[in-house]
Amino acid sequence: MTRKLWILGLAVVIAGGLITGIYVNKTVLYQADQSVPVSAKGQVGRKSHSYLGKEYILPDKIDKIVVTGALEALEDLLVLGVKPVGVMTIGGTFPTLFADITKDAKPIGERMQPSFEAILKIRPDVILSSDKFPASTAEQLKKIAPTIPISHFPIDGKANLLFLGELTGKQEQAKEVLRKYEQDAAAAKARLPEGVKDKKVVAVRIRAGNIGVYPANVFFNEILYGELGLFVPEEIKAVKAQEVISLEKFSEMDPDYIFLQYAVLESPAQPNVLKDLQQNPIWRSMKAVKNNNVFINVVDPLVQGVAIGGKIQFLNAAIEKLSL
Repeated sequence: MTRKLWILGLAVVIAGGLITGIYVNKTVLYQADQSVPVSAKGQVGRKSHSYLGKEYILPDKIDKIVVTGALEALEDLLVLGVKPVGVMTIGGTFPTLFADITKDAKPIGERMQPSFEAILKIRPDVILSSDKFPASTAEQLKKIAPTIPISHFPIDGKANLLFLGELTGKQEQAKEVLRKYEQDAAAAKARLPEGVKDKKVVAVRIRAGNIGVYPANVFFNEILYGELGLFVPEEIKAVKAQEVISLEKFSEMDPDYIFLQYAVLESPAQPNVLKDLQQNPIWRSMKAVKNNNVFINVVDPLVQGVAIGGKIQFLNAAIEKLSL
């Protein structure tokens, strides 16, 4: 009976929130847990977790995880074999990349457009969100459950995996994945042909019909210039944040090797953008294209270049291509 009354009351609160444009207050959501103090010290059922310099007070046992916006978190959960109960969709579906962990999950909105109502119905123990969300979205998520913004910077890939390993009780598995990455990185660098070390190598992504370039320590650049030790082109040194570059400008860079990532789901309005690019005379005039040194989707196009599992995949694929 109590359960039925709680659900009825929750439905009324949701309806009121939708009508007024104000989402459910945290006090209402945690009414059943008001006896649990904010501090975790000495309290039953709560535990403090440290991540990127911040402390998060979370339930001792995490059973229900929701992921919204953070593909990086999904990549880590995939390699750890952890199944979230709620996951964002891309183009209205769960990406096949994550099929092993999403087949029983509930959709909770698009990647950067979470459905607060759908998440609320799940009553998650924790929400793994994107650090790219605007403050207004982050605040609404915090009203539903403890929310942790997962970093999208490659330099934080190790911290992300170790934190999620701790959160899900998969610490040893996370450490093993890190050991493999370090071993593979050392082996790949030793294997890199001398003739490639002074070549201009770039990684780009096509999104919304545009060519995107990244700073030297973002996307797969951290692997190319950091782990493999390739030199950083001056044009990449000048990039301070992800930016769109025209084909004309890109052709002036004229790389020797191009790693190009493209997901149809990320350019729904221009499904032929890659085909059109490949037929463009400017593109065809570039050195990498002429020498068949353009490598498209050497890993799944949704791999972000942050999660360690994805880094291992790209590292091994890149060294294979650069050793041809």
